[in-house]
Amino acid sequence: MTLDAVLAKIDENLPQATDRLLDLLRIPSISTDPAFVADCDRAADWLVEDLKSIGFDASKRPTPGHPMVMAHAQGTGTHVMFYGHYDVQPVDPLDLWDIPPFEPALENTDKGMVIRGRGASDDKGQLMTFVEACRAWVQVHGSLPIKVSIFFEGEEESGSPSLVPFMEENAQELTADVALICDTGLFQSTVPAITTQLRGMLTEEFSLRGASRDLHSGMYGGLAGNPIHVLSSLIAGLHDDTGRITLAGFYDDVPELSDEIRSQWQNLAFDHASFLGDVGLSVPAGEDGRTPLEMIWSRPTCEINGIWGGYTGDGFKTVLPAEAHAKLSFRLVGQQDPDKIHAAFEAYINANLPDDFSVDFTAHRGASASQMATTNPVFEKSRLALSDEWPQPGAYGGCGGSIPIAGFFKEILGMDAMLIGFGKDDDAIHSPNEKYDMESFHKGTRSWARVLAALAQ
Repeated sequence: MTLDAVLAKIDENLPQATDRLLDLLRIPSISTDPAFVADCDRAADWLVEDLKSIGFDASKRPTPGHPMVMAHAQGTGTHVMFYGHYDVQPVDPLDLWDIPPFEPALENTDKGMVIRGRGASDDKGQLMTFVEACRAWVQVHGSLPIKVSIFFEGEEESGSPSLVPFMEENAQELTADVALICDTGLFQSTVPAITTQLRGMLTEEFSLRGASRDLHSGMYGGLAGNPIHVLSSLIAGLHDDTGRITLAGFYDDVPELSDEIRSQWQNLAFDHASFLGDVGLSVPAGEDGRTPLEMIWSRPTCEINGIWGGYTGDGFKTVLPAEAHAKLSFRLVGQQDPDKIHAAFEAYINANLPDDFSVDFTAHRGASASQMATTNPVFEKSRLALSDEWPQPGAYGGCGGSIPIAGFFKEILGMDAMLIGFGKDDDAIHSPNEKYDMESFHKGTRSWARVLAALAQ
């Protein structure tokens, strides 16, 4: 099967492909709001019918929440499972949108033509790049070059409550040689990237209690212990002077980068000054002796997300508060175990808690990191395929955030995942005026066609 004819068909199809994406974007499939249940169902139906039109055996599968979409196309050789999500974020604040969020439109900007509307980048535009690549293959050759399955979720933006049970109940149908996930982007909006490692997450909340009631600071100040002082000291002690986290055994399961990956990342020439400058900062924090990309992609963190206690209204209420509270999150890497880190955190707090104080821990939540085996030949084949489409060569990258579906593919189905997406840093996902560049949509579709061809070899 020749690739050139498929790429030419993608170019020819671009106006109709854009119209199909605009149709999907008009469906307000907001998964977190019960008012849009019917619209989520309608989006699933739209995808089922579109996939059927290009030869997939597609169906809508019920869950306790919004439905899943499953589709299969027969083929030989490598079997891929492509994942995306058709649900979108709420649109608030509505008054900051330049157009109605579910009346998508093409807009000519100083950076080129974009598709404006909720879900344009996250994730409808991204998932349709793959669907359109499959459409072109079928139109030109009558079939796909490999075996392809598709799995579209409808609850990603609302915590995926139905995802794990569905995956466990349908494990055999969902298992393939490798998963493909499109919910990522280009590195610095220019370099095609395959995300090969994702940090995990552990969230903690705790409350300290001292005196039996709030105390008058003139009568008790200087003598009675202050929970906010204690809380501040405990939090400060979580890092040493070099930026390392002090919990016992915290770094036991943290791997070092391979020379190959470190070299690739250095060649990306990440401009941390610009990255920080965009948010009004200039000086990198974190561990001494680590590059900025290492710190946001491959090193664990402990961050304070919120502290409260005492009086915070207008004016002053001069009290020693009886309670103080904090929320923290840990980003995890390598083989770090969230339960082990949680136990170390509780042990640290209890060991350093002064007399007269008590602590309550709110139930923690954790998910392990994901690290893909890039020794699998499909990774390098795909990276080279991306390099053929874009001006800059493809690279393996990391992601500072967490994408739970990648971990679930590994834990539940034993599959590695390639995360390949074409979003740009300024797409404003989850925000007003979300957009997806026409370049991303067009070249993303061509990229997937190239990846399918490469995996057929």
